[in-house]
Amino acid sequence: MKRTKIVDVLKSTDFGKEICVKGWVRTHRSSKAVDFIALNDGSTIKNVQIVVDPTKFDEQLLKDITTGACICAEGVLVESQGAGQTSEIQATQLEVYGLCGNDYPMQKKGQSFEAMRKNAHMRLRTNTFGAVMRIRHNMAMAIHTYFHEHGFFYFHTPLITASDCEGAGNMFQVTTKNLYDLKKDEEGKIIYDDDFFGEQTSLTVSGQLEGELGATALGAIYTFGPTFRAENSNTPRHLAEFWMVEPEVAFLDQEELMDLEEDFIKYCVRWALDNCKDDLQFLNQMIDKTLIERLEGVLKDTFVRLPYTEGINILQEAIKNGKKFEFPCNWGDDLASEHERYLVEEHFKKPVIMTDYPRAFKSFYMKQNEPVQTGEPSVASVGYKGAVAPGPTMQGTDVLFPQIGEIIGGSVREESYDKLMAEIKRRDMDMTHLWWYIDTRRWGSCPHAGFGLGFERLILFVTGMQNIRDVIPFPRTPKSAEF
Repeated sequence: MKRTKIVDVLKSTDFGKEICVKGWVRTHRSSKAVDFIALNDGSTIKNVQIVVDPTKFDEQLLKDITTGACICAEGVLVESQGAGQTSEIQATQLEVYGLCGNDYPMQKKGQSFEAMRKNAHMRLRTNTFGAVMRIRHNMAMAIHTYFHEHGFFYFHTPLITASDCEGAGNMFQVTTKNLYDLKKDEEGKIIYDDDFFGEQTSLTVSGQLEGELGATALGAIYTFGPTFRAENSNTPRHLAEFWMVEPEVAFLDQEELMDLEEDFIKYCVRWALDNCKDDLQFLNQMIDKTLIERLEGVLKDTFVRLPYTEGINILQEAIKNGKKFEFPCNWGDDLASEHERYLVEEHFKKPVIMTDYPRAFKSFYMKQNEPVQTGEPSVASVGYKGAVAPGPTMQGTDVLFPQIGEIIGGSVREESYDKLMAEIKRRDMDMTHLWWYIDTRRWGSCPHAGFGLGFERLILFVTGMQNIRDVIPFPRTPKSAEF
């Protein structure tokens, strides 16, 4: 008999029909009169109940149907007599595909998420991680659908690169060299001419720079793929391997970029509310009882657009009024997550797009605001009581979210060859491997802008989970590369 997915069984009212389901046992309750097996196949958070007359089945067979076992059940679809479900299956045949002993690590008893990470190969079968992974799939579908409907082209950028987009140097090296017999020059530096690519290469931290090349040819592109950062960080917000969504758009200015960021992320949240109702309700009940309310709030609110200078003023005023922060927040400091979350969760109580950051801690490719003229407010602060930024600012547009902090990092890119080269020289950067990037400013340069969305951070927000290790199937973190 052909298998029917449980998600479809639970929607069916074709009572009396013979049906076949296959999946993994969540629970098995036994008695002399009747057995109840809760079966799940991953297609939905909900289980189908298999009602078994124990007098019609072998006793050992029923003993083998334990939590975690994989079975096939055939029977008649009937209207359920119990509360909370419309249908169930009266079993006529049962077959065990895979036994599951008492040492199965995902027993029904409650376990901490930390304990389940040690069994990441099995935690996917739990209700919580099944819900998270279905939502993760839906968010990927939302992203592709949004960009396709808005005329963007899906653009594949390389995972192996000879350049460092962010300039941080925290990259995983890729080599075929024998690490026990490295060829070196007279100064002791490694020679790469016998390596696979003939030069030093690493896993990419971003597809942005190559994405800009696509935007200057196709108009609007987006990348969506894994990126890697060899940063020794064990916070609940960082991974060594993570996925990034990076659109780049020609002829886009700062206001239009902020419009795109807000519209895009609202589309994703709306998709989750429309397509993941059962999973969100489960997570709202079990993980975060304010989850759905917070998601709906994002759709209702217009994001605040806040210059960095004004944000610093707000934070310093909060400190004067007794608010304590672990990290300093003077003009010129890179804001910590605690500062971002204060602005979003306590001061404005809605998402914030922070703009016009100091040049000192932003990337070389960002467009710089015009210099402040004596007696005039800065470009970064027009409309905010005349506050003047004490230094050069860049046209950044970072989206800050409740519970998360920064979820999007974006900017207008500098399109002027002379200005870009001046900034590169000011930072004393080695651009040997980025000559091709500079060429885009020499030949047919155009105004353009883009952003990067941390996919796992989006999943954190949409699911209400508290640790980024729990929204990716197999997390890669310092000293952890199992599974």
